[in-house]
Amino acid sequence: MDIERRNNVTVTGNPLGPTVVLAHGFGCDQNMWRLTVPALVEDHRVVLFDYVGSGRSDLSAFTEARYATLDGYARDVVEVCEALDLRDAVFVGHSVSAMIGVLAADLAPERIGALVMVAPSPRYIDDDDGYRGGFSKEDIDELLVSLDSNYLGWSAAMAPVIMGNADRPELGEELTNSFCATDPDMARVFAHATFTSDSRDDLKRVQVPTLVLECTQDAIAPREVGAFVHAAIPGSALVTLDATGHCPHLSAPEATNEAITGFLAGLR
Repeated sequence: MDIERRNNVTVTGNPLGPTVVLAHGFGCDQNMWRLTVPALVEDHRVVLFDYVGSGRSDLSAFTEARYATLDGYARDVVEVCEALDLRDAVFVGHSVSAMIGVLAADLAPERIGALVMVAPSPRYIDDDDGYRGGFSKEDIDELLVSLDSNYLGWSAAMAPVIMGNADRPELGEELTNSFCATDPDMARVFAHATFTSDSRDDLKRVQVPTLVLECTQDAIAPREVGAFVHAAIPGSALVTLDATGHCPHLSAPEATNEAITGFLAGLR
């Protein structure tokens, strides 16, 4: 299989610079990084891709058996890294991709040398042990039932909530359009894999430099989650962006880019 075609891989930037891989979140595609790429291309080789089922990926490569858990997406990341022969790449993952990056780094430690986790959540569901993911099990069950029954309606209702920034409705509209452009059947599988996952134990195995970026207000990943991720990964750095919503690379690109480039500079 042509992996680069399967995942619609794009390579840009400085071919002699260290490699940064930008991975989009649920319901999105690589275009969501368009405000971050210009901050990286002068000094870094930048790799973008679409998960199977998203963007301009090869939809014929989708199987529910592979993509019913985050492991399938992590294997895709590793295969992209192998196809490009990446070594010690910095993996920048938004939302669920932050956890996919953790899994990929564990599968192929020689391929991924550092992690940037943008609005990560290792578990969205609150736990009886005191963990607060931001949602009850009933909340997630209701969310998934609504998504399964009317994906387009769910997208129109949820995208503005996820994006936040109600005073900038164009951001919510963009995310709605992105959700609606994703194949509904494949999106449902990705959503179930995302919102029912529990990657808390995986965080303990992270052994690479890690930056955790959280927002001051995020309906999907509250600040308690950022604190949990930071505490679970020894030596990680936590930066609280002056941003609201779950997509700071779109709503607050300057602050997001400054945090990412500062971290990258520290790796040299």
